[in-house]
Parts: sequence; structure tokens; C-alpha cells
Amino acid sequence: MPTRARAGPSSPYASDEPPSGFTLADQVKRFARAKASADARVMDIDAVYDGSYLEGTRVLVTGANRGIGLALCEELAARGANIVATCRSASDELRALNPAEIIEGVDVTSSACCEKMAKAVSSPVDIVINNAGYFYEPVEKVTDGSLEFDEEMKMIDICALGPLRVTNALYHAGKIPKGGKIAMITSQGGSVTWREVQNPAGGDYGHHMSKAAANMGAKLLAQELKHEGIMVQVLHPGFNKTDMTAKYAKIWEIEGAVDASVGAKRVMHEIGLMTPEYNGMFINCEDGLQIPW
Repeated sequence: MPTRARAGPSSPYASDEPPSGFTLADQVKRFARAKASADARVMDIDAVYDGSYLEGTRVLVTGANRGIGLALCEELAARGANIVATCRSASDELRALNPAEIIEGVDVTSSACCEKMAKAVSSPVDIVINNAGYFYEPVEKVTDGSLEFDEEMKMIDICALGPLRVTNALYHAGKIPKGGKIAMITSQGGSVTWREVQNPAGGDYGHHMSKAAANMGAKLLAQELKHEGIMVQVLHPGFNKTDMTAKYAKIWEIEGAVDASVGAKRVMHEIGLMTPEYNGMFINCEDGLQIPW
């Protein structure tokens, strides 16, 4: 029988020694190595991050009312950016930042709603951060009969189609100019290559399928919009301590989870480095290295 190369643990991209430029699949080992080597990029983002480029830029953030979205807005406000915050309902914390614009009632599962939002944006933006997401908390498995297909479709609709709806609406409303940057906040959980390492027992279907679909959409978008002079990058924001990841609180420390404020700086650091040369790449914001598809 013919032999075939595998994309599981035997793949160099999922091994303990990935190819140059790629990050490690095993998050516990990844964080332990960074800690042991005192890797400033991982352990102290302030040592490498310069957010001065954000002053005066117009940045649109979806899902801006809480979690990493709110943390991104807080970082943007601190750097003098003009924030266009979109969300279902603004929180007091978001309003306190006094964004240039707050657009409420945004449901990323509705094309009509996204089109209305895009028209409401007063002028073109320099950066779009597609951050809105949804994470169903219970672990789902076939073997114990715990699959919730409605929840899985909801995750796919919000996490994969949502960013595409938002980007499509903004593009056709003339709100993403040539030279614009689009950051797709997805997850390492969308890496098919890494599933045998990170999910040896399977499960959590909706989450991983939605992120893999989001990654594919982002890659296709990068290929299409590069001809318009617009850059797209796929960003894993790192492991952040938010309500959305609370079900993993017991492994926060061993896997190097950080406060959302740190995660926000990591994301903005990578967006600052985004150039046509890196268009369409899948980047781990923890260390700046690539994640395999």
C-alpha cells in the first residue's frame, strides 16, 4: 500500500520542533519554554510593543462591549485612536471610553443589520477588527449524546459568517480604503493540523468547526482583497482570561493565560506589523509566529 504523510502529531507542524517561523502546538510546552527562556515577546509585551502608530487612526471593533473587544477599545483609547465601537448593546465600561462612534444593535448574523451598521459609520476606517464571537460553554461529544446542533450552527453563523458579513457591508459602503487593514480574530482552535495534539479525545465540534471556517473565509478574503490594496490577517489573540474562556480557568496558569489588557496589546502589536508581505497569514499573537492551517 502507498504511504501517506500525516498531518497529525507526526507532522512537523504539530511536533515539538516545528519548522522555522511556526509556533508550538502544545500550549503547555509552549508557555513553559517561553518562561524558561524569558522570552520578552511572550512574557512582557510592553518590552516590544509600540502603540504610537495608533494615534489618530480610525479603528472599527466589533463585539466591543466586553471581553477582548472591550480591552481592545481600552488600549485604542489609551493610544489616541478614534474608535468606532460596534456591538449589540454598549456597556457602561465602553461608554466611559468616549469612543468617536458607538453603533449599537449590531447583529452579525444579519446581513441587513451589518449593512445598516456600515452606512452608519461616518467615514472610512484604517483598521477593522472583526472580533465578535460566540462560545458555547458545555463540552460536546458524540459518544455521550451531548451535541447541540442549534448551538453549533450559531457558532458558525457568528464566528465564521459574521466577519464576512461585516467586511462585505463595510467594503460596499466604501468604508475600507486602499491600504486598509482587516484583522480577523479567530483561534488556534481552528487549526486542523493541531487537533490531534490539542484535542486528542475530539469533542467541542461547534467551536473548532466555526474557527476553521472563519480561518478559511479570512484566507479567501485576503486573496481577493489584496488586489484592492487591502490587507487581511488571521490572528489568534492568545489565551486570555475572559468570561468566554472561564470554562478553562483551571488551566489558565499552566497554559499562560493573560489578562485581556495584555491580549489586546499583543493583537495591536501584530496589527502594527501587518504589511502586504504578511497578507493572509495565520499568526499567534502570543509569540508572533505562524500557526499551521
